Amino acid sequence: MTKRQLILPVVLVLAMSAAAQRSRRDPLTGPEVDKIRDAAQEPEIRLKLYIEFARTRLEKLQQVRAGETPDDKAANDTNNKKDKAQQTREALQDFLDVYDELNTNVDTYADRGDDLRKALKPVIEADTEFGSKLRAFKTEGTSTHEDPKSYAFLLGSALEAIDESAKDHRDLLAEQEELFKHKKKQDHKESARGE
Repeated sequence: MTKRQLILPVVLVLAMSAAAQRSRRDPLTGPEVDKIRDAAQEPEIRLKLYIEFARTRLEKLQQVRAGETPDDKAANDTNNKKDKAQQTREALQDFLDVYDELNTNVDTYADRGDDLRKALKPVIEADTEFGSKLRAFKTEGTSTHEDPKSYAFLLGSALEAIDESAKDHRDLLAEQEELFKHKKKQDHKESARGE
């Protein structure tokens, strides 16, 4: 193979990758991005914001199921309406993207050594809430006339992410409780010695 024949496939792969990235939309709105940016150094506030944003995405998912989305209300012509399955996939993907960002932020703060004990409690509660809402959504999908196969992979991915993350969040909280308990004892000993 010549050098030119080797370069062509690489260029094609890079071009396809760039096109895929451009077509991927940001699940956060402009005002949401601003709120996140403003809370960059505050784990408790920032994680609560991500919980709020993820909850909003789940509400949109429920609206899609009920046929109450702005797309449905605004469109008068059936041909202009987005396919309900497509709306469901988009809402699930948006939820999953926001939830992944929540997890990335938890990891970042934990890696920095921040005290996340207070911040993790609402995250763990949200894990339970999100898991039960998605499980109910899954159950409702199999009992209605819609075809859950069109979004089954995304729904399964979201449930798996929540289950794994919930365990990770509980484990991290336990680690943090232990770590800061020992740190508090150490600080108390040092202050008693006058250091």
